[in-house]
Amino acid sequence: MQKGLWMLLPFLVVGGIGLVLLLISLVLGDILDHFDVGDGAISGTALSVGLVVFGAAGALTATSGLDLVWAYAIAVVLGLVAYALSALVVRNLTNSSDGVPASAVGLSGVARSDVSTAGGEVSLDGPGELERRLAYSDDPILEGTRIRVVEHAGSRVKVTAG
Repeated sequence: MQKGLWMLLPFLVVGGIGLVLLLISLVLGDILDHFDVGDGAISGTALSVGLVVFGAAGALTATSGLDLVWAYAIAVVLGLVAYALSALVVRNLTNSSDGVPASAVGLSGVARSDVSTAGGEVSLDGPGELERRLAYSDDPILEGTRIRVVEHAGSRVKVTAG
């Protein structure tokens, strides 16, 4: 390998690890939340952004002709700034989310397909109910029948006729 590539290798490895972790966080959610690392004090998404910025800043600075010590100094500072800003954004987004959706128990609506224990679809009459929901019922309900929600579990609702 050439001398210049050896100089860039640490930045490329750290930036690549950050990119992989960032992609995993985007697909699966914040990875550190799944392992309860730091009791929520450390954001995996923000850490990933910091690693990516560290790698990119270090690689760009190292190829610009500055001494390697400057590449590391600039990469560390920019990586820490990126982590802090990302953590702040993630925390603000988390705090501003609506949290647990309102329960649909008690709402009425119409069966949009046949509903059985295997499933079906309903439209509910209620605030914020714009789309169809997945539903199931202990007793078969025909399409077009008025229904009432008796249980709410995740995105599915249990309904009865009437």
